[in-house]
Parts: sequence; structure tokens; C-alpha cells
Amino acid sequence: QVQLVESGGGLVQAGDSLRLSCAASGRTFSTYAMAWFRQAPGKEREFVAVISWSGGSIVYADSVKGRFTISRDNAKNTVFLQMNSLKPEDTAVYFCAARYRALGRTEDQYDHWGQGTQVTVSS
Repeated sequence: QVQLVESGGGLVQAGDSLRLSCAASGRTFSTYAMAWFRQAPGKEREFVAVISWSGGSIVYADSVKGRFTISRDNAKNTVFLQMNSLKPEDTAVYFCAARYRALGRTEDQYDHWGQGTQVTVSS
């Protein structure tokens, strides 16, 4: 079982940066692909980025490519999302998710979820 806790959200202005963290419990963190999803008010949850268990494979949504960077520290059981050049349309609740071994881009592929952290970007 993997338990996930996100942190680092907040209120920022357009163009600012934020770094989200997701701390995972359990000794098998390094065997899980880790992803970030987000959900804006009135919209469905959408994929943001995913990183493989080794960190060797990374996939981004087109909407964040070049602005966001996903990384992980397996020694600290933590995955990060560095968000630069934030836009008002990035406003959402951001969730981290874990999937055993394989990468995925849809929420139904993930078994473990955090509670989410709010990111609000003002114009």
C-alpha cells in the first residue's frame, strides 16, 4: 500500500513559479511510476506529467511541456513538480498518483492518490 501526501500549493501571480512535493509512504516507492494530475473547477481531472520508477522515462502533457518539470528522489520517497511561467489556466487542484511499474496517462490506470493541493494563479 502506498500513501501519498502533496504539499507546496498556493496563490501566485502569472509568471511566477511553484514547486509541488508528494511524499510517499512505504518501502516500495522506487517500484512505482509517479504522476501528477490536476482538476480545475468544473472540469475533469487531467494528466500533467509522469515519471518512471527509475526516472529514466518522463512524459508531459502538451499544455505544460517546457514549463513544468517532474522529478523524483527515491531515497526520500518524494516526487516533485517544478512549475515555472505559471498561467491562470494552470489554476487547479493538483494530485499525485502512483502506479506499480508502468507509466500511464489516464486516471483509471492509477491505484493510489493523494488528497490534492490547491494551486491558484492570478492574472
